[in-house]
Amino acid sequence: MSLKVLGISTSPRANGNSDRLLRQALAGAEAAGAQVEYVRLSDFKIGPCTECDGCYATGICVLRDDYERILSKMLDADRLIFATPVFFMSVCAQAKILIDRGQCLWAAKYLLKKTIAPKRPDRSAMVIALGGSKSKRMFESVRLTMKSYFDSLHVRYAANLFVNRVDNCGEIEQHAEAMKQAFRLGKELAAADTPATREPVDVELT
Repeated sequence: MSLKVLGISTSPRANGNSDRLLRQALAGAEAAGAQVEYVRLSDFKIGPCTECDGCYATGICVLRDDYERILSKMLDADRLIFATPVFFMSVCAQAKILIDRGQCLWAAKYLLKKTIAPKRPDRSAMVIALGGSKSKRMFESVRLTMKSYFDSLHVRYAANLFVNRVDNCGEIEQHAEAMKQAFRLGKELAAADTPATREPVDVELT
């Protein structure tokens, strides 16, 4: 049975740079024989966490919107590819809303000691992030945020592709190395025989 790879595009801009890199990574995963699914987060209705603490009793978010659909897809996937543009040195608002709704995952795992999904040590994920800044510290917040989120999802942080100095819509298409690395990392993520590493494979391009 082929692996299921879910790609989540969090950019508010349709067909933006992070979105294009995500599609390239999914093409790599498909080339490795995986069953891929692309999700554009802006097509779903997901509200922010209201900090009601309702999930502290059950591990389940009490709000009712499309979050449950996205969460179900994430828990069902063997591999995740999470793509975001960088806004003010962090993930974009759409990504952060999804992540913050993961408070219920944190509650289930750490407060209630529940297993939110069958234990599958092979589940892993990668992050794609890019922005226009020249700062070498632009991705520090992204790394920490995604590491914490993947931990709550019970998935291993396997790789990241970070690209800076890319801003105009479609500009990433001219960055041959970024497109090449997206395809390679997507393909490697979906390869069942790829050995796990202690730290994420780190690719940062300018």
